[in-house]
Amino acid sequence: MGEGTSDARAQVLAAREALDEELVRLEASVRAAVDIPAKVKRHPVKAAGLVGGAVFVAAHGPRRVLRGARNAVFGRPDPLPKSMLPKEIDASLARLGTDGERVRGLLEHEFASYLEQTEPARKSRNFSGAMTVVAIAFVRPLVVRYSRRLADEIFATDGTAYSDRLDAVRARLGGDQEKKAG
Repeated sequence: MGEGTSDARAQVLAAREALDEELVRLEASVRAAVDIPAKVKRHPVKAAGLVGGAVFVAAHGPRRVLRGARNAVFGRPDPLPKSMLPKEIDASLARLGTDGERVRGLLEHEFASYLEQTEPARKSRNFSGAMTVVAIAFVRPLVVRYSRRLADEIFATDGTAYSDRLDAVRARLGGDQEKKAG
């Protein structure tokens, strides 16, 4: 072989060995990062907190807490009445006629125009809705930041766990290479 060819072959073999080592390190890192049972054994309180937080979010806990805080500050909203139509409205509906579809269309049209006319007044007195938007705008960045931090901690690779996994992967791959050679 020529000198250039043997140099190129040596570079390819060196690159192949470097790639094999990177693959071993990558496998060990991934296995250490996703070894959830070992992480739970090392940090049981943190794991319990994570599970509790997930259950809290899944059970709509943040919504309930915000609703409770809003009710504590502004008071409980009045419950809806059992009957939405007072007797005067029932009498007015009876005077509109017996054609249900025509009465329904008339009511929908009149109600839509009423909502359009009173929209500015409703928006101006919706203080609790505005406070909710402000609270969400303030709380959301905090939740996002701590969620990312929690995800980083969950998938962080512990140094001892990584080295143990690296040794195990190397031992396994070394055993495979001995089997191939034999």
